[in-house]
Amino acid sequence: MPQSNPRKLDRDGRRTRTGPAHLVIGDSKIDSDGCHTTAPIKKGTVVVEYTGPRITIKEADALYDDHPRTYLFGLTDGKHVIDGEGVAAFINHSCDPNCEADEIKGRVWIIAARDIEAGEELTYDYNLYDGDLDDPSPCFCGAPNCRGSMYSEEELARRVKLLRRRSMKKKKAAGLKKSKA
Repeated sequence: MPQSNPRKLDRDGRRTRTGPAHLVIGDSKIDSDGCHTTAPIKKGTVVVEYTGPRITIKEADALYDDHPRTYLFGLTDGKHVIDGEGVAAFINHSCDPNCEADEIKGRVWIIAARDIEAGEELTYDYNLYDGDLDDPSPCFCGAPNCRGSMYSEEELARRVKLLRRRSMKKKKAAGLKKSKA
């Protein structure tokens, strides 16, 4: 059953010690806190599992309505999310990540996409795919290839089309109102 107050779980409550000892939460240049490694990690290594309660998307929407910060990881079944806790919940988005997320048999693993040096902040591309149409979900990763949003390229293209259609409908409705006047 989801918590009635997501703020109770934010930041401090999510810092429960889950994950390898070489992963620590510290200041981030991307977004307040981030997950850093104190030891080198080789490409292809499973870094950490993204853990937390599994809830339905409907429960998550109700739980986090009007709450700007979430730690939700959408599962491929399209019906459930993991409400993240532990060090993996502090891995920030980057358009040029050093890790990738992979769902294997319903569990989400963070895997090194390249060799990672001790002291580096861990990141993966969130590739967001849902949310309010007016929500830009801005990206602050600072990568040279930054797309300016945590949404996937496909989702950004879909949103442009939807916004264009919405604009056309508004113009058409305004034209109808004007002609009736």
